[in-house]
Amino acid sequence: AAALAAYTQALSLCDAEPERAVLHRNRAACYLKLEDYAKAEADASKAIEADGRDMKALFRRSQALQKLGRLDQAVSDLQRCVSLEPKNKAFQEALRALGSSMHEKMKTMSCTDSKVEQMFQILLDPEEKDVDKKQKAAQNLIVLAREEAGAEKIFQSDGVRLLTQLLDTAKADLMLAALRTLVGLCSGHRSRTMAILVELGAPRLSAVLGVEHEQVSLAACNLLHVMFDSLKEGLQKDFRGKEDAVVLDSSKDLKLLIKHLLELLALEGASAHGRDNALNLLIKVVPRKSPKETNNTLSLWVIDQGLKKILEVGSTVCGALGSLPVTENSRMSASVLLSKLYDDLKCDAERENFHHLCEDYVRSWFEGHELAGKLRAIQTVSCLLQGPSDAGNRVLELEGIMDSVLSLCASVCEAHQLVAVEALIHAADKAKRASFITANGVSLLKEIYKHSERDSIRIRALVGLCKLGSAGGTDFSMKQFAEGSTMKLAKQCRKWLCNETIDAGTRRWAVEGLAYLTFDADVKEEFVEDKAAMQAMFHLAKSEDRSVLYAVASTLVNCTNSYDHEEPDPQMLELAKYAKQHIPEQHPKDKPDFVKRRVRKLLTAGVVSALSCMVKSENPALTNSCRELISRVFLALVEEAEDRGGVVAQGGGKALIPLSLEGTEVGQTKAAQALAKITITSNPEMAFPGERIYEVVRPLVSLLHLQRTGLENFEGLMALTNLAGISERLRQKILKEKAVPMIEGYMFEEHELIRLAATECMCNMAMSKEVQELFLAEGSDRLKLMVLYSGEEDEKLRRAASGTLAMLTALHPPICKRIPQVTVHWLEILQALLLSPSAELQHRGAVVVMNMMAAEREVAEQLIASEMLEILSVLAKDKDKP
Repeated sequence: AAALAAYTQALSLCDAEPERAVLHRNRAACYLKLEDYAKAEADASKAIEADGRDMKALFRRSQALQKLGRLDQAVSDLQRCVSLEPKNKAFQEALRALGSSMHEKMKTMSCTDSKVEQMFQILLDPEEKDVDKKQKAAQNLIVLAREEAGAEKIFQSDGVRLLTQLLDTAKADLMLAALRTLVGLCSGHRSRTMAILVELGAPRLSAVLGVEHEQVSLAACNLLHVMFDSLKEGLQKDFRGKEDAVVLDSSKDLKLLIKHLLELLALEGASAHGRDNALNLLIKVVPRKSPKETNNTLSLWVIDQGLKKILEVGSTVCGALGSLPVTENSRMSASVLLSKLYDDLKCDAERENFHHLCEDYVRSWFEGHELAGKLRAIQTVSCLLQGPSDAGNRVLELEGIMDSVLSLCASVCEAHQLVAVEALIHAADKAKRASFITANGVSLLKEIYKHSERDSIRIRALVGLCKLGSAGGTDFSMKQFAEGSTMKLAKQCRKWLCNETIDAGTRRWAVEGLAYLTFDADVKEEFVEDKAAMQAMFHLAKSEDRSVLYAVASTLVNCTNSYDHEEPDPQMLELAKYAKQHIPEQHPKDKPDFVKRRVRKLLTAGVVSALSCMVKSENPALTNSCRELISRVFLALVEEAEDRGGVVAQGGGKALIPLSLEGTEVGQTKAAQALAKITITSNPEMAFPGERIYEVVRPLVSLLHLQRTGLENFEGLMALTNLAGISERLRQKILKEKAVPMIEGYMFEEHELIRLAATECMCNMAMSKEVQELFLAEGSDRLKLMVLYSGEEDEKLRRAASGTLAMLTALHPPICKRIPQVTVHWLEILQALLLSPSAELQHRGAVVVMNMMAAEREVAEQLIASEMLEILSVLAKDKDKP
């Protein structure tokens, strides 16, 4: 890498063609070593343009072409080398090896050709009745498409037309085979994706997404996602060399696909899960992945073209005449999509346009559409309040909306009452509206709760009361309701939650109620004592209805007290008391002992498997804030070392990895810290078997960043120390994540525990060749620091530093020569180690001296000239320390 940088700098300084050609040729060798074959081929080609007889450049280009799979071009370069220097053994050997691998490739190619034809014949033959044979052919086709060569073969063999025929059979198994094969053809290949899109057409793909068969719809969703990725990223596996000039504009294709997805949303004939899949796709592909990307034109285009179509789904009243088919997750998905689009806007003018479109849509239903229109308008308000709440609040303020909500709450028709009560509950969430509703809505909700005969309505009215009653949060002194009524509400919620005769959609609201009521510590205590209620909630968390995830996570955060709570400054408290201001009080049952007991009870009831199941869900309801709540709960569950083994055994370790890699920054940090705690106290190879252990490195390294707390830094270092001691491959992964400079930084930390953890981590990292070289770098004080730390008073720090020296001097002898040069105190420090009362320190000191004696005569003479020989003679006679 350093050579590459030097050659690149030289090229920027040099104008003479012959020298430039040599520099390009040498840089090509660097790229070959770094396995960047496309750049190696480009550099070698530049050298060959200057001198067509440059054998080194020809040979290097042939090596690069061979790795890129362009064997015919590699052969012609090698043949040119052999003709220029016929006696060169290396050229002859390379040509012979390449010839045989080409022969193999031709053989498999011709074999693959006939196989592809056979597979399509079996699948498209209406006479073929052997089901197993058809399944095997379909499976083979899918597997073949996953390999680049196989995918290209299918594509070249008129495969797309034949796959289209399979799609048109309308038989589920054949459609699945075709869709999964097309995924292989499109993965990471932009030009092929564009060709397939032209052949299949966006309307056909959109129609397949909207079919009734759930698996076919899901497979179509997966294919479209892969197509979007290929069109957006265009990994350009297919453009190399001269073809780089071909830049295909795929933005038209992207917009065409998205336009059809938006149309599918409002299409009456589309299936409910097809509509869900379309919403999920739009959530994944339209908004920017990070604020660093400046271009949000796709979101703006979708808002202009499709906002009203998204609101069509959000405003659907289930069971109403002519309503769109939706699932229990559809409205939640619409809210998440609206929220993501709104968050993607960059300025006030864009947000104002969003608000106007929402207001126009609500007015269009509210005015002149009788009662059915008013219900649609109110349902839209609910959808917006659950998504971009700013837009929801704006719409709530439209004339007549709030009055309609309140009057419909008293309706005799259950469906109408449901819509209105839900809107009232969502409005109660927003601080802007809560005070107005507390004044106007509480008495109404109490009336409904006491007198309605329908559980579905009562349970929702109860949640509204819970939300309004929990406005004081965890502040024990700010209770909205009379003493004891919170407990009554909670008891009713648990009763409904356990009643399996009520449908899951209604029981979900019981969890919503608990999410608010569990701010009260008395409610938490009763809830964890009720094993049936806990298990009923976990069962709901694993069910199809994903809109319950946030409520479950919130309830668990409350029960484990894993929300952020700052300790108030004692001086500020005194001032507040003096000024007669309100002071928040903690509930006595929120003290650490109570929390610890609650965590144990949750673990016994099976909370880990429920959380793992929630994380697996590929669903818009698993928002970043929901992921953060789950991470907080996991961190609380692994707080005690003795609980960590159980958490890992139930799948907690596996679930924490994705939580630590995406989500809010706080959520990722909490998950990474939970991973660190597990890595510190359990055997990492058991906790994270197989390849999973390598995925843990990045989250742990993220804990070393300067903006993290001291405790997070410390736990990150401890966990990395454990990993670095396991294998060279793990050490390489830690190096690749650029952790070493951060570890070194913490070796200068004032806090002794962090300094010690960093030194221990460096001790294990020193088994890597690259790290050993760092200790010899010119102008570096790394070695000096290790020698000086070996003479510190803190015994643990001395043990870590002298252990590092023992390892370095054994594995990298040139370091022995450097030790006397870094500090004049080196001899005193080594003698102090040997004379220490600790056998461990003596052992480390003896190893360092032995290595230095063996490495360099000059150093050995200095050691002999000191009192070292006498000290060693005394130690050699000590029978107690073999």
